[in-house]
Amino acid sequence: MHPSTTCKRILLALLTAFVPVILFAQGGIKWNRAGNGYYQLDKGELDLYTLPQQNKTVILSKTQLTPSGKTAPLNIQSFSFSADDKKVLLFTNTKKVWRLRTRGDYYVFDINTGALTKLGKDRPASSMMFAKFSPDGAKVAYVSEYNLYVEDLASGKVQQLTMDGNRKFINGTFDWVYEEEFSCRDGFRWSPDSKHIAYWQIDARKTKDYLMIDNTDSVYPFAVPVEYPIAGEAPSPFKIGVVDIASAKTQWMDIPTDPVLQSYVPCMEWAANNNELIVQHLNRHQNQSDLLLCNATTGASQVIYTEKDSAWIDILSQWDNEYIWGGWDWLNGGKEFMWASEKDGWRHLYRVSRDGKKEVKITNGDYDVIDISAIDEKNGYVYFLASPTNATQKYLYRTKLDGKGKAERVSPANQAGTHDYDLSPTALYARHVFSNMATPYTDEMISLPDHKGLNGQHVVDDAIAGAEKNTGIEFFKVKTEEGIEMDGWMTKPRNFDPNKKYPVVFYVYTEPAGQNVRDQYQAANPWLYKGDMAADGYIYISIDNRGTPVPKGRSWRKAIYRNIGRINIRDQAMAAKEVLKWPFIDASRTAVWGWSGGGSATLNLMFQFPEIYKTGIAVAAVGSIFTYDNIYQERYMGLPQENAADYTAGSAITYAKNLKGNLLYIHGSGDDNVHYQNAELLLNELIKYNRQFQFMSYPNRTHSISEGAGTWEHLSTLYTNYLRAHCEPGGK
Repeated sequence: MHPSTTCKRILLALLTAFVPVILFAQGGIKWNRAGNGYYQLDKGELDLYTLPQQNKTVILSKTQLTPSGKTAPLNIQSFSFSADDKKVLLFTNTKKVWRLRTRGDYYVFDINTGALTKLGKDRPASSMMFAKFSPDGAKVAYVSEYNLYVEDLASGKVQQLTMDGNRKFINGTFDWVYEEEFSCRDGFRWSPDSKHIAYWQIDARKTKDYLMIDNTDSVYPFAVPVEYPIAGEAPSPFKIGVVDIASAKTQWMDIPTDPVLQSYVPCMEWAANNNELIVQHLNRHQNQSDLLLCNATTGASQVIYTEKDSAWIDILSQWDNEYIWGGWDWLNGGKEFMWASEKDGWRHLYRVSRDGKKEVKITNGDYDVIDISAIDEKNGYVYFLASPTNATQKYLYRTKLDGKGKAERVSPANQAGTHDYDLSPTALYARHVFSNMATPYTDEMISLPDHKGLNGQHVVDDAIAGAEKNTGIEFFKVKTEEGIEMDGWMTKPRNFDPNKKYPVVFYVYTEPAGQNVRDQYQAANPWLYKGDMAADGYIYISIDNRGTPVPKGRSWRKAIYRNIGRINIRDQAMAAKEVLKWPFIDASRTAVWGWSGGGSATLNLMFQFPEIYKTGIAVAAVGSIFTYDNIYQERYMGLPQENAADYTAGSAITYAKNLKGNLLYIHGSGDDNVHYQNAELLLNELIKYNRQFQFMSYPNRTHSISEGAGTWEHLSTLYTNYLRAHCEPGGK
């Protein structure tokens, strides 16, 4: 239901103003192993910038990146180095798999010989995924067409390690729902000694397909199947295997599961040695997490650490994007690991002994860890993002790994807003990205822990000083009659006259996958509006209710458990009720809009509180939460077999008969996330009760409704014209 992933959610980057967020993902900078420089792709070449002077060295030139017989260099999306830095793995000719471009071709450049070699020459074009050097640099493993392969770099010999892969029987990667809801994509890991590969196998043979109908790409329509388990359907069974490179034989791990309900394994890594795996195993309800150590030779497993929650447990990659690509934080030479938990009411970090019997709380206080930025074990610190006093902002902190002493803020006191960091392996340098509502995204290289710009620069300070001061954007807090206090932002019209009354447009998301109210550049940008909303005389507002993933503690976030469509909707409506009391708001001109989960909220607000909201625009909304995928919906709502009444009470179609205002509903018929079925279910219900509305279907467009010539222009025009027609702009 949430816009994707992928990166934090890469997810919301698309559907929240197309904000130019600078992401530290696979295609960004990569630090060198010494931690005193970073690699970056620029103008067709790969460069190394050495700090602090930022001296540039060309590592791979355009000529070196041009394959034999070609005239242009490879268009590189991402790259990685072998452990000895003598070879570079290059990812190119990429294709999208649902959300991210994770399928393509791979080349290896040998720095010693100058040779540029294409891997998987017998594989179909753009079919290879997640290629990785073996730790000894002699081989590369990759997935192609649902099977796992390993290629010897000296001989060019390719060995197929799994033979049974297909769309419904998946080796080394994942089905749709694991990718969408657990951010699981790369599904295999090399052992440290390069002799084995651990991998996931997903059996989706019994998982039903959603059939999307493509009416535009052929004279005869055809069905596009997606393995998609809706709420209440059992997950695709998993296996974790360890394949021996020499023999191609797999040893399966013995991980018990419920034979009826099934379960999930969202995380798996080698356990800091060549003999064991560490696995996170979630029950079907996602309210119990077991960490298991598995013997890679025998498959035997033992539970070392268990956590339970009365609502649900967030896995690491759901709140820290760095872990989308895997990883486990081992300490003390593999004798301990770092783990996160909300068991004291806040998301805090713990160091846990390898056998799970001892733990030390590292972070302490009434605040949430938002992201883990780096572990500097040499100096005894963990760096993390947090915001103890303002949930709309983010700052860098550090605290001792032994849990003693208080966390110290590293971000400067004069830089109020949202900070992101990419720390070097030694935590001596970082790329720092800053913005707030007034200051555009600005990045600088800094030293740590003093947080000084390199070479005497003050890039962020200069940007703050030069930022527009009169943005027209204000942050506010609103307390409802039920005593719930929420954060919001508001953009007032240009030439605002407090003696006039203006129309108000509420922008909503409301669900656990997204935070709208952030002190971040363009977070308040009315991105779908064609024109200048402030100049036209609208007040634009967004408010984050209980259940949104803001750093206000476990109770705030998990109040929405089994209450989607109710508590979030009531919080929004009660907050709007208070806003409508402001003397400059025209309560007769009140609009609401949102996309995906925000579209669902828009429908619910229009139907459940028609006396408040007069106009609504809902895009790609879930009309019935019975239709959405099992991992997301069951995590936050439980199983429909056990509490169908909660699902009914949370679904917008339950209340469709109450529509009184003006509704524009928009959906893409090729939406693999929130299926087009939701539109037709909703339309049927509205028709049944003779509720008049406007509907726009975008043929064969996905959840982003971004494909096809003229689509975005048309969508923006439609949205804007409807809003202007039914919620007249300007002060009166």
